[in-house]
Amino acid sequence: MTATQWATVASLATAVGTLVLAIATFASVRSANYSARAADQAARIAEQSARIAERSLMAAERPLLMSSRLQDPEQKIQFLEGKFLKVGGGAATLEVADGVVYMVISVRNVGTGLAVMHGWHVEVTGQPQQTHPPLENFTTQTRDIYVAPGDVGFWQGALRDPATAQFKAVAAAVEAGDSMMLSILYGDWEGGQRVISMFALRRAGERWLTTTGRYFNVDRPDPR
Repeated sequence: MTATQWATVASLATAVGTLVLAIATFASVRSANYSARAADQAARIAEQSARIAERSLMAAERPLLMSSRLQDPEQKIQFLEGKFLKVGGGAATLEVADGVVYMVISVRNVGTGLAVMHGWHVEVTGQPQQTHPPLENFTTQTRDIYVAPGDVGFWQGALRDPATAQFKAVAAAVEAGDSMMLSILYGDWEGGQRVISMFALRRAGERWLTTTGRYFNVDRPDPR
């Protein structure tokens, strides 16, 4: 074999080696890109699964308070002064005595999680409200009140300052039998997923009955 032929063979061998190297490099890059895409897709699926699991967990702990049923049992509630009030299912008990306005309503938790009450707001009106009162206008509960999911419970509140305009308005409404709107702020046992349920209090003969008007999400998008 002549020198020229050896040079030709060497050039061909180099070309073949370069081609093989290029093919290997291309395959390696393509495999790396595929692996990166697969890893990115797996990460997105894992993130989506985590969000679904989180939403499922939160939904399982979400309370929702409504008026209790008329056939629900009567309850007896004590106030700080040692005074007791009784309230029947689907009803409210309102009383003005010794410079205090006492208020109790029967409620039912139709949600899936424990309800922990945080505060309340009451105003004299018979008109349904399209928005809830500002959170800064709510009165903080002096103690936590709990209502288990699927169970009946109660809310209680009192006005103890006869000099305030709210006391005078609510006391006069109780005596006259005028309708009122009660907003209760509550959340889950961790303090999140806060909701405001609005109850209409209306006099019916010798008793007060309650109906649930609306509920509003505080920490989540409004359902409407």
